[in-house]
Amino acid sequence: MRALTFHGPGDVRCEVVADPGVRDPGDAVVQVELAAICGSDLHVYRGHEVGLDAGTVLGHEFLGRVVAVGDDVGRLRPGDAVVGPFTTSCGACATCRSGLTCRCPRGELLGWVQQGRGLHGAQADHVRVPLADATLVAAPPDLDPAEVLLCGDVLATGMFCAEAADVRPGAEVAVVGCGPVGLMGVVAARERGAARVWALDAVPERLALAERLGARPLDVADDVALGRLRADGVDGVLEAVGSPAATRLAFDLVRPGGTLAACGVHTEAHFAFAPGEAYDRNLTYRAGRCPARRLLEPALELVRAGRYDLAAVFSHRLPLDEGPRAYELFDRKLEGCTKVLLVP
Repeated sequence: MRALTFHGPGDVRCEVVADPGVRDPGDAVVQVELAAICGSDLHVYRGHEVGLDAGTVLGHEFLGRVVAVGDDVGRLRPGDAVVGPFTTSCGACATCRSGLTCRCPRGELLGWVQQGRGLHGAQADHVRVPLADATLVAAPPDLDPAEVLLCGDVLATGMFCAEAADVRPGAEVAVVGCGPVGLMGVVAARERGAARVWALDAVPERLALAERLGARPLDVADDVALGRLRADGVDGVLEAVGSPAATRLAFDLVRPGGTLAACGVHTEAHFAFAPGEAYDRNLTYRAGRCPARRLLEPALELVRAGRYDLAAVFSHRLPLDEGPRAYELFDRKLEGCTKVLLVP
């Protein structure tokens, strides 16, 4: 099959690799009909996250159709249309039952193989999904497939970040970073009843999308407007970048007693604010990987409600063969690129 494989920072190739098959009784093999490049894929592409084996098939955002199942799979059959979260989970352990499906002891992150161990990803013609009964969810045939795909990662993550930021009806919040996750954070904050959602970024296309989704856009290069927002402060911040600068900006915006929720993937060694600063502001800080499986069905319900044009986050739709170019477009924000949909 064809797959996008990692060979080092900035080196993604479309190659022919071995087809995945059923290895364990709980496996399903899915023929990928749509995949996407996630902002967290860029951490590896840029060399910020290290450890990935050369030749690893990338990607963890996908939907498709089941083509094979193991003997222990009872809920799925070949031909079923499914969407998956970016991590597998058993659904039965104490961690899964608590709702933290992303930290299931048996779970794995799609698209991460290190020292020969792990799970290949979904930017490919086919993907193997362990723990398939508990992991995969039926993809509703009457919904836009591109929006259904978003439910397995960026929409679920935006919802998780708004939840972690304790967004309540009437609150004023800010979203730092209007990449795909930040844009979904705008939607999630509005759904939780925020009275005003500020969207901060430096990319015009992203700010325009945030405004379409109901936010008040603010260019971070506008020192006057940013200074006013810092002076007024907000009740909560959704930090969707994953950098020290974004953390510091988010911290500077939170009012005393407020909450800073980080859903950006951080690779730095230290916080951008000191413990004493957090103490002096009575700050609540929350961070962590999104339990996307727990939030997948609620995300599908949000899509079904049809209140937002979520598919507008995709600026480019490209065939899998153009995956290396797609990574470059997304990484460098060329041609107004906000997110890429890959069509095997």
